[in-house]
Amino acid sequence: MFNGIINNKGTIIGIKKLDKSCLIEMKNDFNFKKSDLGRSIACNGACLTLTEVNRKSIFFYLSEETLLKTNFKKVRLHDLVNLEKSLKYGDILSGHFVQGHVDTTAIVEKIEIVDKTWVITFSIKKKYLKYLVYKGSITVNGVSLTISLIHKNNFVISIIPHTLKLTNLIKLKNKDIVNIEFDIIGKYLLKLNN
Repeated sequence: MFNGIINNKGTIIGIKKLDKSCLIEMKNDFNFKKSDLGRSIACNGACLTLTEVNRKSIFFYLSEETLLKTNFKKVRLHDLVNLEKSLKYGDILSGHFVQGHVDTTAIVEKIEIVDKTWVITFSIKKKYLKYLVYKGSITVNGVSLTISLIHKNNFVISIIPHTLKLTNLIKLKNKDIVNIEFDIIGKYLLKLNN
């Protein structure tokens, strides 16, 4: 379990493509130890298992399912990745409950800058619109954000300078693909009502 508050980023420095999966290596500022192997780390919002630690490098295996559901299918060297360690008992929950189970991806449709805030419109498949709640929580590339507008085929979020500084969202441009996880509480409520 995570909370979508990002304080660290990693840089992709190695990609080994396999038949239907891949291995990635990231440089990062966390001080992982060998004892951290097997730990869950949210990488752009996708819960991945830490498989190897080598000085400042960390390694992850991405299954076919992860590649199909996330923006890691387009991963390139030098990409920045939002990283979050899993919550432990007693941690402050500043964002919202995030599982690290990416539901789908969305595409950046438009970026407007209002003062220092980025107002970003994301297009999403119509079948996922039912999970969007006005002023509700959503996770974009692992970042806990609030939905400010919902339209027929898209939704809008506003990102403040502090969040931009700490995350890879500052690198977004039109047509980029982002990972989306809908609020787990909303998903359960929708399931109970069907």
